[in-house]
Amino acid sequence: MSSPIGLLGIAKSNNGVRRVMFSNHAPFKQYLQTVYPLENIKRDDDELTDPINQLNEYFSSLRMKFELKLDLIAPPYYKKVLKKVANIPYGKTASYKTIAEQTGNPKAVRAVGSANANNPIPIIIPCHRILTHSGKLGGFGGGVETKVFLLELEGAL
Repeated sequence: MSSPIGLLGIAKSNNGVRRVMFSNHAPFKQYLQTVYPLENIKRDDDELTDPINQLNEYFSSLRMKFELKLDLIAPPYYKKVLKKVANIPYGKTASYKTIAEQTGNPKAVRAVGSANANNPIPIIIPCHRILTHSGKLGGFGGGVETKVFLLELEGAL
């Protein structure tokens, strides 16, 4: 789908949205085949109508919370982190340290950063809402400019 931040790819399994990809992962099918070498990857735009509509509503400031089934594949601690990140409200931010504390492991700040860096479902799981403890932006898989755009869209900057 095209979006204000460039081309996005969406991958969905029978269980839900599995991946949101930024344009640097294009061509998306080739990328998916390297990430999921044992999966049968096929294009089916009809299956993606709801995720595309919800992302378009988000980019139009008409949606603050996604209502999609997710198929989150990640190591157990990463899943725990990303579930906490998914609960950060629209327009709000949290620090890596805060998320580490919420997972019961206050010293796991780097692990929280790694979980966010490997978030397979950005935007929907809003890892762009995570900032450093000092309030600096930190990194983002879609680039810092994209992170700034998303945070400004939500009124968080």
